[in-house]
Amino acid sequence: MPDGSATAHLYRPKLVTILREGYGPDKFRKDVLAALTVAIVALPLSMAIAVASGVTPERGLYTSIVGGFLVSALGGSRFQIGGPAGAFIVLVAATGAKFGLQGLLLTVLMSGLLLTLLGISRLGSLIRHIPHAVTVGFTCGIAVTILASQLKDFGGLTLAGAEPGPLLPKLAALGGALSTLNLSAFAIGGFSAALIFLIRYFRPQWPGMLIAVAVASLAGVLFHLPAETIGSRFGALPHGLLWPRLPDVTLHLLWQLLPAIFSFTLLGGVESLLSAKVADTMTGRKHRSNMELVAQGIANIVSALFGGISVTGTIARTATNVRAGATSPLSGMMHSLFLLLFLMVAAPLAGYVPLASLAGVLVVVCWNMAEKKEFGRLLHEWRGASVLLVTFGLTLVEDLTTGIVAGCVLAALLAIFRRGVPEEGA
Repeated sequence: MPDGSATAHLYRPKLVTILREGYGPDKFRKDVLAALTVAIVALPLSMAIAVASGVTPERGLYTSIVGGFLVSALGGSRFQIGGPAGAFIVLVAATGAKFGLQGLLLTVLMSGLLLTLLGISRLGSLIRHIPHAVTVGFTCGIAVTILASQLKDFGGLTLAGAEPGPLLPKLAALGGALSTLNLSAFAIGGFSAALIFLIRYFRPQWPGMLIAVAVASLAGVLFHLPAETIGSRFGALPHGLLWPRLPDVTLHLLWQLLPAIFSFTLLGGVESLLSAKVADTMTGRKHRSNMELVAQGIANIVSALFGGISVTGTIARTATNVRAGATSPLSGMMHSLFLLLFLMVAAPLAGYVPLASLAGVLVVVCWNMAEKKEFGRLLHEWRGASVLLVTFGLTLVEDLTTGIVAGCVLAALLAIFRRGVPEEGA
């Protein structure tokens, strides 16, 4: 069977290709099992990312249901799973805090439009040329920032005022609130993270995140632990999707949102194509990068209409999909349908989930997200280390866009300098 390289330039969803090749009951059974496996992973993760992003947990599920379905149905990868991603937590939280929910939804919608245009313009291959040191730098920077954002719920801390957005003021405020540490919440968060790591080590095929959240929720109910839950902070989850509607839009608001829109677009393109590339490496296939960007763009537009947040290809869920034996994009589409079924039938159960447990889930996500080995390897070569540290540092103290732009500019200048200066002995 060809690996897809000959058709990588086409604007044709992989789903169409799969159906033309022939799709039988055996492949369907494999896809159903893979879809269920991915849905079990995506359920707690979608809610955790939404809460960490400053929105209600059901908006993370909306994103996985609507956006995830479209990413698989229209995308250029056989195995890509779309949904809310940890990499977007900082951007989503900052945009929502500054411009409110309507401003956030408009940002998601407009970034989707730009992603679609990038795909149509055949610029998908350019995004993949972002230097490796820049990718590692901003990924590690995002991981550290997300970890800091989870400390409040992880320890059940009570702040005197609003939690600061920038990293250093945030850490200072959290340090000043240590006297309010809730031991029950801290125990739940630590237990959840530890249990996920243990399950991953001893039983890697088990859904560690879901098991940890379920056990923590059960313990909270049985022992009446005084820790905040999804229900106590957000109330009950709705039993289905919202009706689609356009977010409020004005020219003045659009102008204010432009920097955020560009940041969402850049990160969405990078994350999606990185995830698709991971799937290619695992399967020996070749994704259609421009078709993938078009699908990601459409998914973000529709996600915003249904009240969801940013959609992108998710590396962990995509890898889980491959390992679970998926054969086609139908597994990703069915994973979204399983999540919709949960929302319609079992939504009240989410009210018992401790927020500290979701924080524990994201602590594990941060640990996995940070490319620790690559970070250390790049430090041994001065050019790579320079680009890495500039990107990492500016992502921490400024923002993601500043880090990526500065890292790319520095990498380009170093490349020009290297070509202009002859090597010794040449």
